[in-house]
Amino acid sequence: MVTVEYCQTMARYNAWQNRSLSTCIKALDDTALRQDRKAFFGSIWKTANHLLWGDQLWMSRFDGGHGPSTGIPDSVGLHDDTQLWLDDRLRTDQRIERWAGKLRQVDLVGPLVWHSGAANKTMIKPTALCVVHFFNHQTHHRGQMHAMLTAAGQRPDDTDLPFMPD
Repeated sequence: MVTVEYCQTMARYNAWQNRSLSTCIKALDDTALRQDRKAFFGSIWKTANHLLWGDQLWMSRFDGGHGPSTGIPDSVGLHDDTQLWLDDRLRTDQRIERWAGKLRQVDLVGPLVWHSGAANKTMIKPTALCVVHFFNHQTHHRGQMHAMLTAAGQRPDDTDLPFMPD
């Protein structure tokens, strides 16, 4: 069963990992960020944009707030400017932590209903499953970014949950 504590831990983990990746992103120039590295979305920059887009989309489904109006193909172009991306990343991570901090166990029970642009239909899935997907999606794409940043000469922090600072 997915618990409130799981969500709060994963929200903290998300913010911790994104701070590490953001430090590495700030250290690279635009050429290195946008270089095609043969990852699923190509570059560090496109992957970072897609990840932020996905976080904002899922949060809009969870908290009813604002989300992106573009689809997956356009997700890689969410931001052109590094500082704007960094600021938006920080705000989004804070939004995720606020959501998790207010979460009650009953909020994780029952269906989540939304329109999927990718599937072009109304989706109805268990909320808990969607929350697990949300955190898994983050980890998946941050892993890709970690590998690309390491290949670009950066040193992202450890990614192991037991080593997350208190």
